[in-house]
Amino acid sequence: MTPTITAFERSPDRGAGLARDMRVRWTLEELGQPYQVRLLSFAEMKQPAHLALHPFGQIPTFEEDGLALFESGAIILHLAERHPGLLPADSGARSRAIAWMFAALSTVEPPIVERSMAWLFEREQSWYAQRLTMLDERVRRRLGELSRHLGDADWLDGDFSAGDLLMTTVLLRLQSAGIVDEFANLAAYVARATARPAYQRAFAAQREVFLQAQAAAESAPAP
Repeated sequence: MTPTITAFERSPDRGAGLARDMRVRWTLEELGQPYQVRLLSFAEMKQPAHLALHPFGQIPTFEEDGLALFESGAIILHLAERHPGLLPADSGARSRAIAWMFAALSTVEPPIVERSMAWLFEREQSWYAQRLTMLDERVRRRLGELSRHLGDADWLDGDFSAGDLLMTTVLLRLQSAGIVDEFANLAAYVARATARPAYQRAFAAQREVFLQAQAAAESAPAP
């Protein structure tokens, strides 16, 4: 059975490849696995049918052979464990790659998401500039630690793995802020990862959804 993932019908990132279904698309492309996409409106995401798959009414979800999963990290781990290509065969290296998956989502991403949420919901407040300075310091501290670990290596631990895939998608959330560019090895790391053909295919597929939605909106008759 071809797996089905869910994605935004109209992504708030406007085709920038930042929505979390991008992580799953990229994983499936790296593994050479076919997949289908079911697009959902924001209203449909809160309906019982989708809440039965994702109790928090978000995307992505993953369905295959009677199994339904939510949370992008869990989906990627499930796929990487079942198909060769994103986790090393050696047990120690495999465990380290999984550790980097958790590090991306639990250690590096939280301060980046907090910064994004502050920009979205707090930037009109009088104290926003001061808060942003504090949030940027937290992000830079994490990136500095990550940069020191990476050094002049291509990837976090040996060959490209699911850990690198997730870490790259986390760092891409800072694209508009320019903070990653302050760390030359991290900027090169992201460029190296996003140049991979599997990433390019996944990005093109996700962006096509945005372009089609935009074209439909522009061609719709005026009310």
